[in-house]
Amino acid sequence: MKKYFAILAFAFILPYFANAQDLVDALRYSSFQINGTARSGGMGNAFGALGGDFTSVSINPAGLGLYRSSELSFTPTFGHTKVNSEYLNSLLSDSRYNFSFDNLSYVYSSPTRNGGGTGIVSVNIGIGYNRLKNFNSNALVGGNNANSSILDYFVSNANAGNWSNFYEQLAWDTDLLIEDENGVYWHDIEEAGYGQSHQKSISRQGTMDEFSFSVGLNFNHKLYFGASIGIVDLYYKESSNHIEWDKNNRIDYFNELQFNSFLRTSGTGYNGKLGVIYKPVNELRLGLAVHTPTFYNLTDVFKTSMKSSITYDDGSTVRYSTDTPPISEYDYCLETPLRATFSGAFIVGNRGLVSLDYEYVDYSKASLRRGGDGYQFVQENEEISSAYKSVGNLRLGGEYRLTDAFSLRAGYEYYPSAYNKYAFGAIQQNADANLNTYSCGFGYRQNNFYFDAAYRYTDSKAFDMLYPPPISNNYPTPEMASFNTLKSNVVFTFGFRF
Repeated sequence: MKKYFAILAFAFILPYFANAQDLVDALRYSSFQINGTARSGGMGNAFGALGGDFTSVSINPAGLGLYRSSELSFTPTFGHTKVNSEYLNSLLSDSRYNFSFDNLSYVYSSPTRNGGGTGIVSVNIGIGYNRLKNFNSNALVGGNNANSSILDYFVSNANAGNWSNFYEQLAWDTDLLIEDENGVYWHDIEEAGYGQSHQKSISRQGTMDEFSFSVGLNFNHKLYFGASIGIVDLYYKESSNHIEWDKNNRIDYFNELQFNSFLRTSGTGYNGKLGVIYKPVNELRLGLAVHTPTFYNLTDVFKTSMKSSITYDDGSTVRYSTDTPPISEYDYCLETPLRATFSGAFIVGNRGLVSLDYEYVDYSKASLRRGGDGYQFVQENEEISSAYKSVGNLRLGGEYRLTDAFSLRAGYEYYPSAYNKYAFGAIQQNADANLNTYSCGFGYRQNNFYFDAAYRYTDSKAFDMLYPPPISNNYPTPEMASFNTLKSNVVFTFGFRF
């Protein structure tokens, strides 16, 4: 049960700790909160029934049919991410600034001869990209008087005959893993009864960008159809440094260790979307969209290294370091879950509107496929099915036009945790790790130019271990740490219509 509890704990903050693909990767690349234009972002991205904005192509491509003119837009974004951690009664925080372009798009609107009559009124074609996810963040966590060590994991693996060049071999080469005359492995920290200090830093970078090629049809200004093909460019990089040291100088021989890990994932995914929007009356719009799974071809590059400081009986202190850490490169495929979005929007007179999206996704249906060595991930996919559940994501937005040129906006997004409350014989603390986003903004339109601005604030919390628990019950289970991630983004969109 310790093994499965650890697997579920890794989804938020831990680096890729095992040299294999698992349910952590499936969730990391299946879950996202779209970043697009400032108008959509200011209204909680509730654009499944509204359309007329390129962000809607990634939600409901039928929204492309509501364009009345051609358009070019781009969206720069300034962001700040802060992670507050609590571990062993210690509070730490770290942060990171980020600048990006979350949207670049061009829409060509072609009215037909039936522009004012029946049938197909216009055919619109769109090309561009929306950012689906931004991974950039820094986190720092640590505390004193620990009751376990990362070496517990290495020692328990070594005693079970599980020897890896990425973990146990490094501890052996740095004289942290010790073997007695009976062939039993142990380490100095457990011998002293623990009490050492911990600190871990994690740096993440990367994005998921969806490039869309879309077409939207307008029937009688009442019924709209849309379809798109999406190509997702994925890049993720994570490096971490885990340090333990004898702050109170009470552990014989051991002074300090540092375990470093690095993961880089890159690849391309493909998906398709179909959508429809219907206006039974001018004041009401109803939308429905279905997204196929995204089919990824991914490559992982992984490496680890280790350092230590040991003081021996003769008083000499030796610093060890693994100068040539092993590197692993592995190809595999990932299929994310299918998505369905149900949307509704109500137009209030000529001044306001309210919009709501409900997005259904079942994360237990994500699956790893076709490892580069022929591996089929049967056990990993069973764990995905047991660990995750279906959720309903909610997006709510509103807009009010103060004048013909100036509008105010606000929005809210709620993304429930993908974790089951109970799995693998244990209650999962991350089952309550929900994500909330609050947004507001304004827009200005004059002739063929428009400018939109939005502020978005995201709050999420999760619980995780700094390293896996040992597979043997002879060692203590590591303490859990809590992480509160706060994201602030200022978004601007510049648009030109012609």
